[in-house]
Amino acid sequence: MKSPFHATRRGLLSAAVALGFAAALPFAAEAQVELKVGYMKHPIQDASLDMMENWAKKNNVKFTRVPMAYNVFQEKVTATLTTQGDQFDLIWHNDDWGQLWEKWLEPTDDVKGMENVDKWPLDAFWSAQKKMTVVPMVHTVGTFFYRSDLVKPNEVPKTFAELVSVSQRLQKEGKVKWGYVGGMSMNNTWFSMWWTMWANQCDIFHPLFERDNAKLKAGGFKPAITEPCHKEIVEFWWDAINTHKISPPGMTAYGRNEANALFMAGEAAFTLVDSTHWGEFNDPAKSKIIGKIGMAPFPMGPRAKAHTAWNEIWGWGIPKGSPANKKALTKQMLAGMLADEEGQIAQWKKTGGPPPNLKVWSKIEAQDPVFKQLKNAVFNQKPVAHSAYYFAQWPAVHKAYSDTVIKALSGKREDIAKVLADGAPSLTKAAAN
Repeated sequence: MKSPFHATRRGLLSAAVALGFAAALPFAAEAQVELKVGYMKHPIQDASLDMMENWAKKNNVKFTRVPMAYNVFQEKVTATLTTQGDQFDLIWHNDDWGQLWEKWLEPTDDVKGMENVDKWPLDAFWSAQKKMTVVPMVHTVGTFFYRSDLVKPNEVPKTFAELVSVSQRLQKEGKVKWGYVGGMSMNNTWFSMWWTMWANQCDIFHPLFERDNAKLKAGGFKPAITEPCHKEIVEFWWDAINTHKISPPGMTAYGRNEANALFMAGEAAFTLVDSTHWGEFNDPAKSKIIGKIGMAPFPMGPRAKAHTAWNEIWGWGIPKGSPANKKALTKQMLAGMLADEEGQIAQWKKTGGPPPNLKVWSKIEAQDPVFKQLKNAVFNQKPVAHSAYYFAQWPAVHKAYSDTVIKALSGKREDIAKVLADGAPSLTKAAAN
């Protein structure tokens, strides 16, 4: 016969188990929250996502990656944002779309760690209410890479003219097939056209180098591509391809992948691309030039008195259509990414992408002399260019500009000025729509 005490104890244990189970239910349900991340596959995004996924595992959060191709990413994300859909809880974001999406993204000023990020490259991401709409993932800085086994630091071209002469010398010596390779196609005009434009004191609209939308609008989005400085850079690239032959004849159609492939194969001495491709250039599975790469300021055009640098920000945005509990959880995850110093250092080592938390930079520099090269090539240069305009119509303007310069490069040299003049109104039209 069991004692009353035993029976009571059994009852209490049963009740405790039941209560424990009931108490665990809300926690278990919460632990199963899924965060869906929409992005375009890229080494730097993969590194950032790895940090988030580590955080998710530690916090019992289901983390789902949704990769998309570049040519569908903007369309799919825009459709989700404008309909307030909940397809994504987090999206990859850059300044091209800063003003296009700002009204449909959550403010991120309250994310812990934002006080440690570099604010000035984030101009594109301010909402109309002066709220930040992005959490930085990386500084994506255009970097002039050179073959350090072929060119000593003091021999790196400092001007457009030297880029031609050094390239031709290396080609004549049989050390490379091409001097310079770089992206020129629609989504890659940054890596050739834009850099030489800034390096020759040019821009797309008047007033030159203005990024205040109100001032640009007041000026009627007047194109600057008919200016002599712009004609000079188009002529430079026409000559590089057709006259000097330091660049491949098909380069006007190159994206960064095509240009990178030639550089990594050892067929070119110079290229310009995001520093985030440093890891790819040193990947034994892809590259033949491991340990033979340096970074330097981009050469100056004839009108320049100093080197120009380019610094922009890639980051993460939170759609307003995401449920409230997921928004809160996403902000915790992003704060975890900003606080993950070990993960940010690993991101740098793997990709060459400077992390968002400026407090980590001194630790990286102490470990890796390459970081000092990058700082000298980009961050120590004055002026530092804002890479894009920040109005919603910017993607359409970018296309109009690309179509115009590629047409000019694909035709006769003597027709360049006319092609630029004929294409100029398309930029104004795109900006005003």
